[in-house]
Amino acid sequence: MLRHELQPGKLIAGLFVTIAGVTYVGDAGDAWETPWFAVIPLLVFGLTLAGVVALLTGAIRRRTRSRRAAAPTDDATDTAGPTRPPKVPN
Repeated sequence: MLRHELQPGKLIAGLFVTIAGVTYVGDAGDAWETPWFAVIPLLVFGLTLAGVVALLTGAIRRRTRSRRAAAPTDDATDTAGPTRPPKVPN
């Protein structure tokens, strides 16, 4: 299976949408009474929180990536293998 990056923003958004769904399923199953407008603040808060977390995650990943790119590399420990000689034009 291919590995992928964890995306916490999507995880939080999915969690809040699932909670909203469970809330309506409980209302439909007569487990409790839920007003129709009760889920709107829950979804707005969850999606806002997910957006903030996604922005922070992206900023942290960009900063980490740029620091790695700016870090000096030691050619003696380069394990890329032998390099090809430059091509000489005919």
